[in-house]
Amino acid sequence: MHKSGFINIVGNPNVGKSTLMNALVGEKLSIITSKSQTTRHRILGIVNEENYQMIFSDTPGIIKPKYALQESMLQFSRSALTDADILIYVTDVYDAEPKDSDFVQEINADNVPLLVLINKIDLINQEKLELLVEKWHGIFPRGEILPISALEKFNVDYLMKRIKELLPESPPFFDKDQLTDKPVRFFIGEIIREKVLLNYQKEVPYAVEVEIEEFHEEENLVRIGAVIYVERDSQKGIIIGKGGKSLKKVGVEARKDIEEFLGKKVFLSLYVKVEKDWRNKEKKLKDFGYLQD
Repeated sequence: MHKSGFINIVGNPNVGKSTLMNALVGEKLSIITSKSQTTRHRILGIVNEENYQMIFSDTPGIIKPKYALQESMLQFSRSALTDADILIYVTDVYDAEPKDSDFVQEINADNVPLLVLINKIDLINQEKLELLVEKWHGIFPRGEILPISALEKFNVDYLMKRIKELLPESPPFFDKDQLTDKPVRFFIGEIIREKVLLNYQKEVPYAVEVEIEEFHEEENLVRIGAVIYVERDSQKGIIIGKGGKSLKKVGVEARKDIEEFLGKKVFLSLYVKVEKDWRNKEKKLKDFGYLQD
């Protein structure tokens, strides 16, 4: 008997969805920073065992959209409700309540198995945890509440056991050696964007998109050319920094992680271009993979 299915991870921003995804898959597929809206795309991570194929899906945090890019991100999250065999709603010990009541209603109206994970429980005591379990059971009455710490990997093994129990019988959806549905270029762009998120403050990192323009693989070296897009000339100056120091720091940090990801030496060239108001332009959102034709 073979079991296979889509396990889709949803929840508010910054509750640990990407940390959980990486812990379950055993690879760093989703970038992680302390900033909300770090995850912009829906990313699949595939775990293969002899009798199982678990297809995990990390999604952007649920927010009320303020511009077209965020509307696209919300659609990625909503799409996770339509094809889920198991739905995982992640909250944490600081999360007050779901940011979208319609989303909660959709989840409660669905009939797929629902696991509600209270993350970061290593930061609170038992009394507080019991109150949180009661609160989230009230919000998702049909859900199975499971306290975890994705970072400390507490209860992650038990979560995997429950997922295997709940998976439907099915042949695999993907080849058994496949780890994700995204190409290598996507992850290289995400590594660079992660370094931008970590090195810049305020609005600048949210106005950034990374596009890989050159990827040339040689025997012992990979040559990569990437463009960092921003929305304003002032943001371009901030990204580059005085004498190019800020951009160089991003490049050094990104190259190190890309070399680890590819297992080869990397020559990385970074360029900064202005694409005014790209987050509200349908054509650019399509070019960057946020909208489908």
